[in-house]
Amino acid sequence: MKFSLEKKSGSARVGRLELPHGVVETPVFMPVGTQGTVKTMSPKELSEIGVEMIVANTYHLYLRPGVEVIRLAGGLNQFTGINLPILTDSGGFQITSLSSLVKISREGIQFQSHIDGSYHFFTPEKVIEIQSIFQNDIAMCLDCCLGFPLPYEKAKEAVKINTEWAKRSKAISRITTFAIIQGGTFSDLRKESAQTLLDLDFPGYAIGGLFLGEPAAVSYEMIKLLSEILPEEKPRYVMGAGYPEDIIECVNMGIDMFDCVLPTRNGRTGTAFTSEGRILIRNARYSKDFSPLDSRCECYTCKNFSRAYLRHLFIAEEILGQRLLTYHNLHFFINLLKQIRSAIREERWENFTRNFLREYKREER
Repeated sequence: MKFSLEKKSGSARVGRLELPHGVVETPVFMPVGTQGTVKTMSPKELSEIGVEMIVANTYHLYLRPGVEVIRLAGGLNQFTGINLPILTDSGGFQITSLSSLVKISREGIQFQSHIDGSYHFFTPEKVIEIQSIFQNDIAMCLDCCLGFPLPYEKAKEAVKINTEWAKRSKAISRITTFAIIQGGTFSDLRKESAQTLLDLDFPGYAIGGLFLGEPAAVSYEMIKLLSEILPEEKPRYVMGAGYPEDIIECVNMGIDMFDCVLPTRNGRTGTAFTSEGRILIRNARYSKDFSPLDSRCECYTCKNFSRAYLRHLFIAEEILGQRLLTYHNLHFFINLLKQIRSAIREERWENFTRNFLREYKREER
């Protein structure tokens, strides 16, 4: 991996990631393809939309189709047909999302499969080995992510474990691997986690364990604190930040990489992101609304279909509705990041953020 900075506006920055499967412009939004697929979208459609990179999940792919299948296919890109850079999360987030099926020790994590109840033990070394077989572009260290709310003593112990796991990952890794900073909502623990991981000199750093239910102001406080510590010459990744307003706030603090399930999950459940805010397409007010989802959007959905038709598809439970809204949402996010990069390059970042946040309504309509 090679990372270079091209332009700054305050702390906001534009950069370039050169990876084995392609070049990625940052700041970048990476759609989530947990099981080797961005839900309802084909690889061809991802390319049409302008997606530059996706995120898959080590835990889920380990369970199915299994590491051996992906190895025999020649790696994750070959197996999925996705000709884009892929970052794989380590499985640490599943400590939170599958908490009832998880036991943590200093050695690693015991998972009980949510599919068939079988038991599997993930060590930091095993997670790196799995991701090496996947042959994807960026791997993540196994991290100890305990969610929110989190008592101080538990957060402190999690930071110790997280650091030990990062050291063990670094010792064996021969692939591009990012470390993940933890520490809950506690400034001193976040600083401690960052400093110990910086000493290990990873090629990039992620901020994990935020946007899990804590107030947005607290998330921003932790990110600002860390952005002042993290080295400028290395990429910075905030995991799970997905609302447009969160992305803009984080870019303003110098963050380069984002991922979230929001555009695809909300697309499947009938919520569209637009330049004026979120639209719940099932609402009766759209039953005779023949305007596009977003009059400023140039995506396939907005150029060809009305709000009334999209509402009909959801009411009739037609799968096309989920696909068209997901397509639009991904286009909206990818286009937002393009606009952000242009605003920084053209030295109009402050005007862009002010105008966007004035017009974008946070409540659903």
